[in-house]
Amino acid sequence: MTGGVLYVVSGPSGAGKSTVIKRALNKVDGFSFSVSYTTREKRPGEIEGKDYFFVSEEEFHKLKAKGEFLEYAEVHGYYYGTSKTFIKDKLDEGYNIVLDVDVQGSLNIKKEMPHDSVLIFVVPPSYKELQKRLRGRGTENEKDLKKRLEDSKWEIQQMDEFDYLLENNDVPESVNRLVSIIIAEQLRIARIRDGLEEKVDKFFKHDFS
Repeated sequence: MTGGVLYVVSGPSGAGKSTVIKRALNKVDGFSFSVSYTTREKRPGEIEGKDYFFVSEEEFHKLKAKGEFLEYAEVHGYYYGTSKTFIKDKLDEGYNIVLDVDVQGSLNIKKEMPHDSVLIFVVPPSYKELQKRLRGRGTENEKDLKKRLEDSKWEIQQMDEFDYLLENNDVPESVNRLVSIIIAEQLRIARIRDGLEEKVDKFFKHDFS
């Protein structure tokens, strides 16, 4: 297997995955964060092109018709999509990419790229805690809040489709665990097989006398 690795981090809204990802990426080198497209409104503090590309539904459907998305889904009443060209070009160039996408999108990526993707599910310690976090961040109206909580029941039931489960009870600890997953995947024999014979030859050329 050659090229980079696509790390797909997902979980229900309010799990804290975005915070964990951003802090983890500050601890590792050689990684790109892929920015997704969305039709939802920008939240306070979010930056165009850094957090998301915010587009209208009309623009989104035009991109979809052009085959621009690796995956796309309607989630909580809004559309989300990941750029196919950006992801595949970066992986071919050997870059590692971290994606923050919804559960439905993660499962679509798993079908599309089963050998190049690593799926990580982030979940809070309980449904009660999830409700508390969603209400506490104050970024959704009551209608959207209820929709996200209802959707989370289905999302949590999909965790067995993922490669890793990360319970986000303590952010610093969750960051360390995500970094550990990233490093472990980089060291898998299956991912470095193309250069393995060279490594073995180099090992035995050493003079141990």
